[in-house]
Parts: sequence; structure tokens; C-alpha cells
Amino acid sequence: MTTSPTVPVAGSLSPAPDAKIAMGWMHTARFLTTAAQLHHLPPIHVPEIAFVGRSNAGKSTCINTLTQQKQLAFASKRPGRTQHINLFSLGKHGVTDAVLADLPGYGYAKVSRSDKLRWQQVMVNYLVSRPGLTGIVLLCDPRLGLTDLDEALLEVLRPRVEEGLKFLIVLTKADKLTRSEQAKILSITRLNAAGGDVMMFSALKKQGVDEVAQLLWQWAHPAQVADAPAAVPGDGPGPASDDSTPDAPEDSQQN
Repeated sequence: MTTSPTVPVAGSLSPAPDAKIAMGWMHTARFLTTAAQLHHLPPIHVPEIAFVGRSNAGKSTCINTLTQQKQLAFASKRPGRTQHINLFSLGKHGVTDAVLADLPGYGYAKVSRSDKLRWQQVMVNYLVSRPGLTGIVLLCDPRLGLTDLDEALLEVLRPRVEEGLKFLIVLTKADKLTRSEQAKILSITRLNAAGGDVMMFSALKKQGVDEVAQLLWQWAHPAQVADAPAAVPGDGPGPASDDSTPDAPEDSQQN
């Protein structure tokens, strides 16, 4: 018995999996490689999801919480000092079906101007030209809101988001806000999310952890549709035939 091949449906999401399935999938994350320059990154042939954000926005903590691994993503004691793109593979039984990319934090004042400019350019080049980039998670401290650098990043991403790139703003450290404050910042951020999703997240209270994991699973496992069967010559609209007379074999129809 054969099955029809399947292809991803552009812009379509699979039904959200059970939270345990999504979290179990996230827990399979393992270090793949690191690179100081974009051209040093290996080609990736599975969905790639990038995590970006200001230094001190809680990016490393978010990744470690989602993957349930305390030291998968490196959280430097000196924000802004981690200046490599780190890739982590995801997938059970050693089979990679997605990759997470941890990009360096940006905007920290004590990093030299030259380092800031260099890494901003590397990050922009990655975000606009990386083949296979499926989605981007922007980490933001809700107490600060979207900064000028965050909004500049949104403008860079807007064309790719309009073309179908998935995008999520994760408002970290939600436990620092009251419920009313959370509702307010959610509303404000959604207005400026460039068409992306917005979720509250707290590593301490585990708020939003399951929901983010489920969405990332959906990004990495887009809805599939069976290929349409190839058209058979002669099929389609045409003169009606006399159903009472069976078709003659091809040999008898030839002169």
C-alpha cells in the first residue's frame, strides 16, 4: 500500500499538540554548533527558529526553561559578552526536525560601539537572508516595553513576516507585573507586533511556558496536505458520453 506524498501548506499551522508532547520535544534540544560569523554557520535543511532580544531581556533563561535544561543557553554574568550565534538541534531518537538559533543580545551599554555595530549587522544579515529561517522569537522585558532597537528590528523583519515568516514577541519576567499591568502591556505590544503573536512568559511561575512550546512545535511541524493526483489525459469537462455503452478497449478503437 502506498501513500500520497505530503507537502507543507504555506502559512498553515498544525493543530496544537498536547503540552506534554511539545515540552517533551523541546527537552530533546542539544548543542549543535556555534559561529562568530554568519558564513560559518552550516546549511540547515529543517525549520530554524531564532531567539533574539536585548541583553538582560531573559533570552537564555527563556530557552533553558523551555528546554528544561539549566545550562543549554549560556547566560553570561556580563550582559552583551556572548557574541556567537549558537545552534541547538531538536528531535527525538537523534533525528533533527528543527533547529533553535540563539543570537547575541543587543543594546548593552558597556559593549564597545564597534562591537555593537558589527553584531547588529551580523544579526540583520542573518534575519533577512538566512535560508530556512521559519520563525523568530523576540524577547522583551515588559517593564521597558519595546525599545527603539526592538522597533528597528521589527521594521527589518516586517517584509519577511509579510511573506510568511512566523513571529512571536515573548514578554518575559511576567511575574514582576500585576494582572492588570500584564493585560495593559499585552494590548500595547499587540498593536506594535507587526502581525506577530504576543505572549506573557515567566520562568519563575512557569506562566506561558506550555503555550510558547506548543506554538514553536506548530512552527516546526506545519500542516501537511496530500499532493493532488496527476491529471489523466482526457479527464475534465468535455462532451457527455453515452453511459449506456461501455468504452471499447484501446486496441479496438485503432484503425
